[in-house]
Amino acid sequence: MGKTVVEKIFLRHSEEKDVKPGDIVWIDIDVRSARDFGGPNVVKNYEREYDDSPLDDPSKTFFTFDLVAPPKTIKYAENQQICRDFAKKHGIKVFDVDSGIGSHVLFEEGIVKPYKTAVGTDSHYNILGALGAFGQGMGDVDIAFVFKTGKTWFEVPETIKINIRGKIEYPVTAKDLTLYILRKIGTKEALGKAIEFYGEIFKDMGLAGRITLASMVTEMAGIIGFMPPGEKFFEDLRKYLGDDFEYPEADPDASYAKEIEIDIEGIKPQVSAPPHPANVFDVDELKDVKVDTVFVGSCTNGREEDIESVAKILKGKKVHPGVKLEIVPATKKVWGNLLFKGILKDLYEAGAIIANPSCGGCAEGHIGMTGHGEVMVSTANRNFPGKQGFGRVYLASPEVAAASALFGRIASPFEVMD
Repeated sequence: MGKTVVEKIFLRHSEEKDVKPGDIVWIDIDVRSARDFGGPNVVKNYEREYDDSPLDDPSKTFFTFDLVAPPKTIKYAENQQICRDFAKKHGIKVFDVDSGIGSHVLFEEGIVKPYKTAVGTDSHYNILGALGAFGQGMGDVDIAFVFKTGKTWFEVPETIKINIRGKIEYPVTAKDLTLYILRKIGTKEALGKAIEFYGEIFKDMGLAGRITLASMVTEMAGIIGFMPPGEKFFEDLRKYLGDDFEYPEADPDASYAKEIEIDIEGIKPQVSAPPHPANVFDVDELKDVKVDTVFVGSCTNGREEDIESVAKILKGKKVHPGVKLEIVPATKKVWGNLLFKGILKDLYEAGAIIANPSCGGCAEGHIGMTGHGEVMVSTANRNFPGKQGFGRVYLASPEVAAASALFGRIASPFEVMD
């Protein structure tokens, strides 16, 4: 019987002759990392269990500082230094506070490639499915074990197949597609499963759009999501990897737990309202919602394409009085590209606050928190109460975020274009 994408990756990294859903398999891990959130506990667990004994392979092991970068408290400064000291002792590469979001940095540096396996202390590490790699967030005890052994076990997940019918046209984008899928399947259809997305839409979808969809498989309660390759995607990937990669694709006779059809023809920009990401509406249904803050960034929508789209909408205009527009590029490379292309200048002139590369307003610890009564439009991936403070967070695309910053309320980018 044919194999799904996740089964192919697991089979290649295990000693098993066959793998199927429900099997418990030990797999070799190509990339092992810890962030400044969770990293200090990984160090403490490692030193408690393994003392000063050597790691399995320091060249495959990394620290990435992205959550509170640079540190805003003494506690986080201490935690990051714990990781640096451990890294120096064991010969581990540190992507420090100027690098950006760890999962993005690892593929930009050519460390994570298609068919690779990677684990880290990040609940959205499955974002690496966008590259055709298997990524998974794990707890600090598990990551310490992988640091030491280079292996871990997984139960082979079932895979569901989601067929997307139709196309979208700008300013409807990959974030709208992602929210619409979440609107349709909720958190039960993909619970504990891998997802393979198919459709004509992926032929022209580049890496940035795939990252957006892959990152929110977590919010669909899925394990990881994969998409078929396309030339635009390969073009983007070659910028970081050259031609040195093989891309995994499912066999034609692969077996799926379920197939779901979703028609996206004619969908409007989508917005997820509190209290959870699956509470999704057409943007036109929420135009009465006044906005205090707009955040553009995160692992979901912090790429160059995302922020450049915001700048195009804002160019020659001003952010609505009283609205804070906060821009946080995903990585140092993204930040630099935006700088050299003059995009940061356009954002500055429109009234945006531009921060250093990091996770930004996706979790407590950096730009983008909210207070009681504050309403934020965010391009991040979660809007649970308390996730970004005591305010109310609406999830949207960079294009909806830009329009909302201009109007001071939730707005459609079509209103700017009319």
